Amino acid sequence: MSTATTAPTITVAADPRIGLRGHLRHTGALVRRNLLWIKQDPESMMDAVLMPVIFTLLFVYVFGGSIGQSLGGGQQQYVQYVIPGMVAMMSMNIAQGVGTGFNEDFHKGIMDRFRSLPIGRGSVLIAKISVELLRLLVATTVLMVVAVLVGFDITNWGGLFAALGLSALFGSAVMWIFLVLGVTMKNAQSVQAMGFLVMMPLQFGSSIFAPTASMPGWLENFTKYNPMSGLADAARGLMVGGPVAHGLWVTLAWTAGLTVVMAPVAIRKFTKKA
Repeated sequence: MSTATTAPTITVAADPRIGLRGHLRHTGALVRRNLLWIKQDPESMMDAVLMPVIFTLLFVYVFGGSIGQSLGGGQQQYVQYVIPGMVAMMSMNIAQGVGTGFNEDFHKGIMDRFRSLPIGRGSVLIAKISVELLRLLVATTVLMVVAVLVGFDITNWGGLFAALGLSALFGSAVMWIFLVLGVTMKNAQSVQAMGFLVMMPLQFGSSIFAPTASMPGWLENFTKYNPMSGLADAARGLMVGGPVAHGLWVTLAWTAGLTVVMAPVAIRKFTKKA
């Protein structure tokens, strides 16, 4: 008769016991793992590559003439107006990938595997956010290539890079919202659906695609403090000239507020589930 034996317990080192060098090593390995996954599944980059192309062509060639006239010019005038707004829009769209990515990792058992390894939970989180920021960089690069092809005139390279940095900063704050959705919703489709309900009013009820002066009074007041309007206006001022201060402080205020409020909630829910 065989003697029952107790299975050895796997002890996972807690985050506080992993030094900075260990966290950096784990984060680098996980970033590489996420990039290899993208390499094996290139369709996952379709949204980052195709979305800026489709939106740019759609709005420039369908709405550019009529909206450009309201700006005192034509299609070329609208190109200079809408491209900075598109830079702002990319930050929120790419941020959604954090939520869907973690949701899929939990349901596919990948996080279960991480639990059995002496990996800092913070490294898992930072690696995912880092890869999404790289996806944002790819998306904005593609956007700017298409923008130049349709006639966008880059007159201020310093302002362009500042606008991209501001977009990435705001996008990193929005990622905390989608992280909460990712660890609480039942599946990735639910995360995408909820994200769509959040993003659409913010994006289209803003100054991204058209000036707000002709909007109803209540909607115009909403756009003044809509973070997407603030980011779009700040990016527009930095890239092509114009007022920057109001849009900048609105963006920074929303970035700080979202981070202070949502980051602790997201980290607590992620740590509890992971």
